[in-house]
Amino acid sequence: MSPPPKFVHDLPTPDPESPSLSRPRQPYRFSTLCATVDSPNGDHKDQHGSSSVPIYQTATFKGIGGQYDYTRSGNPTRTHLEHHIAKISSAEHAFAVSSGMAALDVITRILKPGCEVIAGDDLYGGTNRLLTYLKSHMGVTVHHVDTTDAPTILPFLNPGKTAMILLETPTNPLLKIVDIARISAMVKERCEDAVIVVDNTMMSPYLQRPLEHGADIVYDSATKYLSGHHDLMAGVITCNRDDLAKQIAFTINSVGNGLTPFDSFLLLRGTKTLAIRMDRQQSTAMHVAQMLSRMGFVTHYPGLPNHPGKDIHDRIADGYGAVLSFETGDKELSERIVGATRLWGISVSFGAVNSLISMPCVMSHASIDPATRAARGLPEDLIRLCVGIEDPADLLDDLQHALVETGAITLAADDYIRIPNTINKAVEKLALGDRINSDRTRENREWFVSAPGKVILFGEHAVVHGVTAVAASVDLRCYALTSSRHDKKVSVHFPDLDNYQHEWDIDDLPWDVVTSIPAGEEHPDTLDQKLIDAINTRVLPPADQVPRSANNASLAFLYLYMTIAHGAERPSFHIVTRSTLPVSAGLGSSASFSVCVATTLLLLTKRIALPPFPPRTRESAEPGDPGHLHITHHGRRAITQETATEVNRWAFIAEKVLHGNPSGVDNSVAVFGGALAYTRSGFSRKSGMEQIQGFKSLRFLLTNSKVPRDTKRLVAGVAQMKMQCAQDPEVVEKLLDAIQTISDEARRALADPELSRESLLSALSALINENHAHLVALGVSHPALEAIKALAGSDPYNLSTKLTGAGGGGCAVTLVPDDFQETVLDTLVAALRNENFQPYLTAVGGSGLGILSPYDHGLPARNGQVPGPMTPPETPAEELAAADDAQGPASLLTHFENVTLAQLPTWAEERGRWLYV
Repeated sequence: MSPPPKFVHDLPTPDPESPSLSRPRQPYRFSTLCATVDSPNGDHKDQHGSSSVPIYQTATFKGIGGQYDYTRSGNPTRTHLEHHIAKISSAEHAFAVSSGMAALDVITRILKPGCEVIAGDDLYGGTNRLLTYLKSHMGVTVHHVDTTDAPTILPFLNPGKTAMILLETPTNPLLKIVDIARISAMVKERCEDAVIVVDNTMMSPYLQRPLEHGADIVYDSATKYLSGHHDLMAGVITCNRDDLAKQIAFTINSVGNGLTPFDSFLLLRGTKTLAIRMDRQQSTAMHVAQMLSRMGFVTHYPGLPNHPGKDIHDRIADGYGAVLSFETGDKELSERIVGATRLWGISVSFGAVNSLISMPCVMSHASIDPATRAARGLPEDLIRLCVGIEDPADLLDDLQHALVETGAITLAADDYIRIPNTINKAVEKLALGDRINSDRTRENREWFVSAPGKVILFGEHAVVHGVTAVAASVDLRCYALTSSRHDKKVSVHFPDLDNYQHEWDIDDLPWDVVTSIPAGEEHPDTLDQKLIDAINTRVLPPADQVPRSANNASLAFLYLYMTIAHGAERPSFHIVTRSTLPVSAGLGSSASFSVCVATTLLLLTKRIALPPFPPRTRESAEPGDPGHLHITHHGRRAITQETATEVNRWAFIAEKVLHGNPSGVDNSVAVFGGALAYTRSGFSRKSGMEQIQGFKSLRFLLTNSKVPRDTKRLVAGVAQMKMQCAQDPEVVEKLLDAIQTISDEARRALADPELSRESLLSALSALINENHAHLVALGVSHPALEAIKALAGSDPYNLSTKLTGAGGGGCAVTLVPDDFQETVLDTLVAALRNENFQPYLTAVGGSGLGILSPYDHGLPARNGQVPGPMTPPETPAEELAAADDAQGPASLLTHFENVTLAQLPTWAEERGRWLYV
């Protein structure tokens, strides 16, 4: 049922065009006021007669004594906007600033040390944060009370001290109603100097104008309904008192947070459709609220007949708005519901034309500590819905499907009803079983993935100082295998890291501090330090009880797991990682680990998917028949570029957890393979990564010196060398420029299709020797690396060798010509081992990320049909470690954990067909 219309305002309207008319014009209705932008005064008429207010995109204005001189103090576009906002808000004065919180900041500058503020106990998280700051740093006393019960403010009214009453109605996110008129009268009677401030964001001037009910100042986050499209940040302040307007104008001019001309234009455009947008939004919101209430959920929406504040709201507002919230009784269930929707975007904001869904306690109100949230009655399981302008039927259907899929409702008597909390867990288990049966890819299948390491061929170490590095994938790989669990636990096994094993109860992980990253959206540039701290202090064993490398790997794994799985189904599984790469040798072992972990998690949560494979019979299938999948230049089926890019983004996040500030080159090589050139940002050269097309695979001997590296010390040493070269301050720069020239020449040679193989190898050999000599001059080599280089360069080998990575230990790389005799190479390998070095003969420039195909599994045909996507092989639900069964495939787990490192590459390739980037 829609509220009665109250859209008539006693605002100025044009005089009759002719005195002969028999009746005066009627006051304009609100939607007309919104759509009609008039000039603040005669001076603001555009000289060209434009029908839309022009954007005066200028910082300064010419002349002396004019109305405008500097845009910080005033701008014609902003003036038009402020006049328009005042008109639709029943206000004498309006101001536009850079955000809703900027508006509140301007308002609270009225306060002085020793003042007291009375505020509601159900406030927007940002408001609470600012009040906490004022309390802690400005000597302002803040009393949080239940403002929905007006008399509760009486004990806190202190004449001479109480300076501000901060109200919000409906409250966010519980939709509680505050009687603005009654509280205003009570305050003015006892503390006439106190300023009554109302956050009107949720209603907008269309549905509520608090100035008409006794408020002194009203502010809105215009980012929300006034704009309506989430394409700008803005805040507006309105008031009728000249003294307050003067203070507000002074503050805005002083701090310079007035809205920019372009954003003023956008906001002015958005307000024109405010009425028509909100009519659609609140109409749909009523349908959603009625559906949820009918199903049996505790639903908070002032339009429902049982809402405790409905009578008050009907008296002070013209509608019920488009925000509502409901409780499920179970936080985990709520998180699954949020993640199961499709049309409802997961976001902390509201007011846009598209519908949004969120869990306030883990998103917009996460800055309020859990104890305070509990004290204020804010349920952890609360879901907030912000309704957009989509078709109501689609929104209702999408929400209904999410509730069914997560086991929150069931069909009874031809209608959906809520499942009581007492049996909800049992239903969840049944629903999970149904999903397992219908979606084997998520629960009962093993995922087997691999990613290569990397070697920096040229420019290593110097890359830190802005030199271009040429990096390539190395045919030594990290492998990861996931196996299903059904006990709500997640576990890891890192055989290469002191055989470390650990498991965690999924429910015990610190989900309360996770910030949701919806599918398709990117992780912020900075890591979530709260989550990292929570994992370290609440989840991981004490540092002195775990090998450092295993602790770091666990931290990166859990950070990705919680960030990717949050808001969706949290898979229960076991992951094992093994690597033919030497760990901590400068060959990108951590990056290949990060890529493997990111890939498995994205597959398990269905954030990425493999290309479909058409059904075919074994008789019709040719060996190696690729169906309609893409073919790489290696003749292998390709993982799509979109999937690879998504994996790379998340692998980079894991690298950040492991290393703090990685370049991004290691994980990029591990995902995309081949070779690329990387230049760090912050220097004179153009930054970024560029693939080297047509890279020819090369044979290298990688030799691990087994000497630990201190990368930070090495980098600092070169920086100190720069400072100490007083006689020739450019000596280091000359060395770096010479290395840059080598990198440039190597790129040209590697990408030149006309260059013969013999000429290429000869050129690379010379560049390797020259590059190493410059690195020695920079002081980043090590006696062990020099010993490797001397041995490989001696007779009868005469091979070119250089350090790679940061130097100071780690690995050396030796170029092996195509025609080099294998018996001589075997002799060199033996000689290196005799010196206690660890050599690896490998190819450089091969494939990137690989995923074992779920289609080509080599299983026998049954009834003429090849089994569907069963590989990675179906994992028996009861016996993960069972031996091979003649009737079908058993788990890969036992074999994967026990096969030797030397056998691992061959064993992995024999499991089935691999898809590669």
